[in-house]
Amino acid sequence: MTRRTIDGANTANDERLQDALVQTSYAVVNIVSKVAAQHELSLTLLRVLGILRDRTPAMSELAEYLGIDRSSATGLVDRAVARGFVRKISDEQDRRSIRVAPTDQGQILAKSCSEEVRLELEPRIARLSPARQDQLARLLEALDGVPASE
Repeated sequence: MTRRTIDGANTANDERLQDALVQTSYAVVNIVSKVAAQHELSLTLLRVLGILRDRTPAMSELAEYLGIDRSSATGLVDRAVARGFVRKISDEQDRRSIRVAPTDQGQILAKSCSEEVRLELEPRIARLSPARQDQLARLLEALDGVPASE
């Protein structure tokens, strides 16, 4: 039975979509967590390495990306520095600010983990035709607020 909300939305479809998103997110988090554990990384540290692939954020920006407070981000970065995965660099425009960048070891580890995640996801993604894969990528980018690729 299809239920409708006051504005006429189809709640059965809403629930189906929500359930599909949640179940997919669990599957993806399980894969990413497994890869992180194989490298003795926390899920958060793996996220840091992923964030640093294409940017060198200030500590406050990194904390915002991760959804944690700045003191937690500082402790996380300090532990990553001790393990040789990241380095702190001075911000040339604001000497009071510290930016975070991956070391060569951190970049290699991030690429390796990314490839392992890709290999784990591949069987799921391969169930879809290339056109459906592209469609899914565009839909997920739209949900995330990322502009769709041209």
